[in-house]
Amino acid sequence: MKKIPYGLMLLLLLCPVTYAGAQVSLSIGLPSVSIGINLPLLPRLVPVPGYPVYYAPGVDANYFFYDGMYWVYQDDSWYASTWYNGPWGVVDSVAVPLFILRIPVRYYQQPPDYFRGWQSNAPPRWGQHWGHGWEQQRSGWNRWNRASVPVRAPLPAYQRQYSGQKYPGVERQQALRNQSYRYQPRDTAVREHFQQQGGQRVPAAVQRGKQGEPPVRSQGPQDPHRGPQPQLGAPPDPRSQPPQRGGENALRSAPSHMDQPQRGPGSPEQRQQAPRAQQGQEQRQQERGPSPESNRGNDQGRDRDDERGRGR
Repeated sequence: MKKIPYGLMLLLLLCPVTYAGAQVSLSIGLPSVSIGINLPLLPRLVPVPGYPVYYAPGVDANYFFYDGMYWVYQDDSWYASTWYNGPWGVVDSVAVPLFILRIPVRYYQQPPDYFRGWQSNAPPRWGQHWGHGWEQQRSGWNRWNRASVPVRAPLPAYQRQYSGQKYPGVERQQALRNQSYRYQPRDTAVREHFQQQGGQRVPAAVQRGKQGEPPVRSQGPQDPHRGPQPQLGAPPDPRSQPPQRGGENALRSAPSHMDQPQRGPGSPEQRQQAPRAQQGQEQRQQERGPSPESNRGNDQGRDRDDERGRGR
């Protein structure tokens, strides 16, 4: 029997084993490191009734879609990706989104052995499986208001055209997602995984959640010496009005300086024009001669002188 050279044996050990058939690719950290089998195209995703989650009934794996990202549970670990076939990032058990933890057992296509005996319409007993320490950190994870479930994220249908050899690389994935899928994660835990995988930054309005405040319109710079400007339609500020005394009666009885005539000697020009007008009037009277009234006065004076002379 011929011995296999050491170098050839080492090469065979390092070569990856190829699995046949349609399989799920679960890359951990790096795209070249994977477990499981590859998906040839975007699988059919069906809503989970009463949950903001989709599951893939045609995939032989625990495969879900929630809040704009894909989630897979395998070998006691959760993985997340922004594309249907990875690359996948490992999600710590204490950082798994709540609605992923709440998915009922019946929607796991490959439930692990420790799921056996658990209620199919209830979520897995994560506290029993991961221990008391995990349950303390995720206290209340299975209690929520079922009447206020978030709306499901839209499906990334644009990824259907990228199958097989057309499946893009990591950088191309980000560019295509930014162009064709504008949805941004709303769940805090999902946003963290999304940013860690190189997704675009989530806007601040989305990070604040649904408590969106209307934007404050800028009114331009104001003069600090003029003070605040009054708003349209607002009542006048009583502080900006002049002080009033006596109420409305005082306003009615107060004399108006504009209505009363001016008293006094007038201006210097008026005082200079008055003698000139009087002199002109006397000169015109002299040219016209004595008036009848003045003649009557002279005649009466003469009669009196005659009477006085007769008396003597």
